[in-house]
Amino acid sequence: MTAAGDGRIEPFAVDVDEAVLSDLRRRLERARFPVASPVADWSEGTPQEFLAELVEYWRRDYDWRRNEARLNELPQFRTVVDGLGLHFVHVRSANPDALPLLLTHGWPGSVWEFQRIIPLLVDPTRHGGDAADAFHVICPSLPGYGFSDAPAERGCDARRIAAYEASLMSRLGYERYGVQGGDWGARISAHLAVAHPDRVVGLHVNFPGFIAPPPGFDISELDAADLLRWQRVREFAADGLAYLQLQATRPQSLAYGLSDSPVGLAGWLVEKFQAWTDCRGDLGSVLSRDELITNVMIYWCTNSIGSSIRLYRENNRRPWSERVEVPAACALFPAEMSPPIRQWVQRFLDIRQWTEFDRGGHFAALEQPDLLAQDIRRFFRPLRAGA
Repeated sequence: MTAAGDGRIEPFAVDVDEAVLSDLRRRLERARFPVASPVADWSEGTPQEFLAELVEYWRRDYDWRRNEARLNELPQFRTVVDGLGLHFVHVRSANPDALPLLLTHGWPGSVWEFQRIIPLLVDPTRHGGDAADAFHVICPSLPGYGFSDAPAERGCDARRIAAYEASLMSRLGYERYGVQGGDWGARISAHLAVAHPDRVVGLHVNFPGFIAPPPGFDISELDAADLLRWQRVREFAADGLAYLQLQATRPQSLAYGLSDSPVGLAGWLVEKFQAWTDCRGDLGSVLSRDELITNVMIYWCTNSIGSSIRLYRENNRRPWSERVEVPAACALFPAEMSPPIRQWVQRFLDIRQWTEFDRGGHFAALEQPDLLAQDIRRFFRPLRAGA
């Protein structure tokens, strides 16, 4: 995979080598499952019955070329920023006054998760909105993820990625813009806002997971709703953080198995979609098998799972300590695995908009694109004048 050098931006289309797909089919056909677990639900990870059915569909019926074509319906590009090849989606609105909006994904996501929300942001009039709320949308693949290059040296943490993104936006000619993200996307966007408050008009996040409880906080300060959120935070810390601990300490050991086995990779990633979406136990009610497998395929076909999880090691759970001075908005979805508590978040963010929805989860752009798009439009509406 190559990228344009010397500041050039070149069109890019996904075109996975047929040899990669043939090798994948052979691996799926020879898949070896573990001894069956006595636990049939999701409490110990992806159930074998669910995964076996998904793999069978993947092997027999899933059509990568069809989904590859769907990916290629989005205008994609590659460029080199500070020696690193970056892949990004760039969709310009027909409205010349549209506000540039940088959307940043997290793990285990990809630019694929923005497929539903991009049209709502770029062309709001076709989706019940106002033309004045239009955005030019830019969605980079994080370094080490998907079709971007993997960093060859240590030190590519969220702050460094924010610097790459700032350089990319300058190269595209966007000097004033909004930023939005969840998961790693929220932290990277916040770093960008801290480093460039003169360029970032506003920060919108749907999971400010980088906000930790303040030292010595008094639980009696929490109201009933926040007490429930705090309980969920504690439950997630006790039962849902093993992946983070492993990826932040021994990413390379994990990478061998996930890079060698497509079934292992699917089992590792799909569990997060089941646990972090508002699916109420039925993942198929939120995401189709094609959507799940296509996200797995982006990691598999680019052999990027190892480089993607290194981001946890680079950050290694450093607590957030900086104040973001640009206007900020938080969109809260009820199935978020570790819901934020406003009085903690507002110590670091200048909150102008706080929205609590009655449905949706961690992958908001994929699960509830209409709700998220409406919230983004509403937040940036008063901020456009100075952009």
